[in-house]
Amino acid sequence: MSLLPILRYPDPRLHKVAKPVTVFDERLKRLAADMAETMYDAPGVGLAATQVDVHEQVIVIDVSDAHDELRVFVNPEIVWASDERQVYDEGCLSVPGIYDGVERPARVRVKAKDAEGKVFELDCEGLLAVCIQHEMDHLKGKVFVEYLSPLKRNRIKTKLLKEEREQKKQQTKKVAA
Repeated sequence: MSLLPILRYPDPRLHKVAKPVTVFDERLKRLAADMAETMYDAPGVGLAATQVDVHEQVIVIDVSDAHDELRVFVNPEIVWASDERQVYDEGCLSVPGIYDGVERPARVRVKAKDAEGKVFELDCEGLLAVCIQHEMDHLKGKVFVEYLSPLKRNRIKTKLLKEEREQKKQQTKKVAA
C-alpha cells in the first residue's frame, strides 16, 4: 500500500466526471487500499478516487471513532433520499482547513458494489449520509465549496492559492540552502 497525493482545490482535475468501474480486479483492490491508507493518514473520513486523480467511481469511507469500519463503494448511486434536510459543517481533504455548512438530505439509501463486485444497499444517516453524498459529488466533478456563495468560494480559492504559493517559496528556499 502507498499514500497517494491528494489534489487541492481549485485544481481543475477535481471537476472531471468519474467513469463507472467495469473491471473488478487486483488493481481495483489496491486502489481502494491505497485510498484508505491515504484517507486515514490525512486524516479524513472519506475519499473519492477523483481526489487522487483517478477518475473512476470509487469511494472509501470510515466514520467510526476507532477507524475500523472501512467501507468501499464502487459505482455508487443514491436510490432514495429523505425529504427531511439537514445542514452539516463539511470539510474536505482537497480543501484543507475550510469548513462550512452545506444542506443535504438527512437520510439516503445508496446502492453500490464492493471491491469484489458484489452489489449491496445501505441506509445512511448522520455523518455517514453526509459523507456519502459529499464523496459522490466528487465523482460528479463537484467540490463542496460550490454549494457556497460565489463570494465565499472566491475567498477560499484565493486563500488556498496563496498558501500553495507560500509552500512553493518555502520549498525553493530549502532547495537553495
